[in-house]
Amino acid sequence: MKRILLALFALFILQSCIPLRVAPSIPDYKLTQGKRFKKGLPKKTTFVFQDPKEAHEFYDYINTKFELQDYYVDVEVPFSVDGNDFFFSYYEVEILDKGINLVPLLFDVTLNVALGNDDMETYTATEENTLARVGNYYIAIEVFSKTEKDCLHEESISRPIVLPYLRALKEEYFSTYNYNEVVFKN
Repeated sequence: MKRILLALFALFILQSCIPLRVAPSIPDYKLTQGKRFKKGLPKKTTFVFQDPKEAHEFYDYINTKFELQDYYVDVEVPFSVDGNDFFFSYYEVEILDKGINLVPLLFDVTLNVALGNDDMETYTATEENTLARVGNYYIAIEVFSKTEKDCLHEESISRPIVLPYLRALKEEYFSTYNYNEVVFKN
């Protein structure tokens, strides 16, 4: 009985996937330094939220809402709040869940030992089948003006008026599927 339980436990462990990195879950939004959230983002404070829609949907939404005609859609998008002029840039970010699948990896090791290879060539385990990947998509928005480089920073005087605007922008993006409706709301 102990051997059967041990074999079942070993089989369970070998079939499982060991997570190396799990993408963050953001229920509403998060204010964070961009570079801390994802390498390659600016060091400025960013407004980050999960994007449940298809790729480039936010691009289409911003392009239609601000009537940009595909010109500077992701950089320096102008908007005004309470008579103050601001600009925002956004980034579509993908963070992958990564895990190691042990079965193909152990099969490769066993095959290499059986064939006597010292350089550990891979026969079956490639990056595609040893690393399980599931993408999580986010929109990161930075806001600036002619007088401030980072309007979302904790000490920024513009933060209290810009933050509600970004929340409303996010909610409108989630609730709108025909982006031409947004033009009529303005």
